[in-house]
Parts: sequence; structure tokens; C-alpha cells
Amino acid sequence: MTQALGKTIQIFLPDGNPRGVKIAEFTSRTIQAVLVPRAQLEFACARDELKNVGLYFLFGDAASGNLPRLYIGEAEDCSTRLKQHNKQKDWWNVALVCISKTAEFTKAHVKYLEWYAHQQAESTGRFKLENGNIPPKAHVSEPVVADLMDHFETIRILSSSVGYPLFDRIHKPKVKDRLTCKGKKATATGEYTEDGLIVFEGSIANNQFADSSHNYVQVYRDNLIIEGVLEVIDKDTLRFTKNHIFSSPSRAAAVVLARNANGWIEWKYPDGKTLDAVKRKGTE
Repeated sequence: MTQALGKTIQIFLPDGNPRGVKIAEFTSRTIQAVLVPRAQLEFACARDELKNVGLYFLFGDAASGNLPRLYIGEAEDCSTRLKQHNKQKDWWNVALVCISKTAEFTKAHVKYLEWYAHQQAESTGRFKLENGNIPPKAHVSEPVVADLMDHFETIRILSSSVGYPLFDRIHKPKVKDRLTCKGKKATATGEYTEDGLIVFEGSIANNQFADSSHNYVQVYRDNLIIEGVLEVIDKDTLRFTKNHIFSSPSRAAAVVLARNANGWIEWKYPDGKTLDAVKRKGTE
């Protein structure tokens, strides 16, 4: 088995505030990712980094309580564009701007990256995209595309490292690491990860809620149907149309079983051990 290689990322805090602006980079590469809390937009825009050509992302909380929101864009002067979004868009609270330290990016480069980033973010399904239109694919030469894909990999790692894994794909684990949750007609499979409890595409959930179920669980489940994460099969069952990350095992179990549930007990490994026994009591 090939051992994964470690990576070193440098994060600079321009004003020393660990909750403020962060500038992340591999010191051996040319791409910088600048994380900007909206409350510090004026401070960030006064710095030279944001005056560059770049690819940017706007992040916001979920409108319906499920998937967080994301807008992807590009600009020749990212500080000017972010100021425009500050006036025109209410929902976002954090921006992430990716630029070249060597001013390598051209308009065509970032337009291609915008198109590619939109494609990748849509396929991973971790965020609800707020772009009104799908960005067009810019024409660049094959050698340039190769360089941009290398830059994109850097952007993927940096964005995840500062807390926004928008390009990280969900892969089903080995059988021994898969969890199941069953009850009545529900049969769901999932995995417990650093992001939360992932319920996999194709899992079946109960449709009819128990009378004692909390209202917030029903609202959450109904929003998943509206967003297309769940589809109604019949009066008794629903199907997950895509992988979905729940913030807690109990919320995932409650949606699957259509009742109040302790997910640490309901989710079980193939050997019958509960998630609680393996991850919280160390009996693995």
C-alpha cells in the first residue's frame, strides 16, 4: 500500500486575529487562498492580494437548513468585485479568493477555472450553487489547461484546509467501515467522517413520521425533498438521490427512520457494533 505523502501549508494572519483574514499557501507553489470574513472585507480589500486577477467563492449558511450556499465567480480585480457583492448579495458571510502570487493569471485563465470549479462543485454536491447561470467554458490551449489543472489541485487542497471542502468527493468506504441504519422499511448505508454522518445515494428512508417526532426533523426532511436530495417512492418510503452529509448521526438516523432517534445507537457496523461503541467507547 502506498503511504500518503504529508503536505505543509503556511497560513498567515495579517492582523494576528485567528478568526480574521487568513492567507494560505504552499510555500513551494504560486497560488494563494485568501479567506475573508465579510466583517473584515474593508481590511482585506485594502491589501494588495485582492487587487489581483482571481477566482473567488462566496459562502453562506443554508437558506432552508440543509445545504450551505455557494457562489463561484472570477474577476480582474477581486477587491472591486467583492465590494459589489457586498452591496448586492445579502446571504454570504465568507469569501475565499484564489490568486497567483506571480500575477500569472489572465482573464482567460480564471474564466476557465470558474467554469471548471462550477462543474466540480456541482458534482460533489456539498453546497447549493447560487450562480444564476452556468459559467461558460473559456478557450485556452492544451498546455495551459494542464497548468490550470495543477493550480486547481492546489486550490482544492487550500480551500479544504481553511474549512471549505467544496471539491472533496465522497467515496464509499470499505465494507468493514460502512454503517447501516434499519427500521420498518428503511435501509440506509453511510459513513462517519470528519464532516459528519454521510448517508449514501440509494439509501431508503421511511416516509411516514411517528406521531412523537420532533417538528424540526420533519421540516428538515421536507427541505431535503424540495432540494431533490430525497425522492418519494411511495407512501411508505423515500430514496436518497445523492450522497448527503448530516451534521450529526442522530439527525441522519431521525430522517432515515422518520422518528426521534439516537444515531450513535441506530447506526451499526457489519459486525453489529454500534457507532457509539466503536467511535466513543473505543471497542474497535
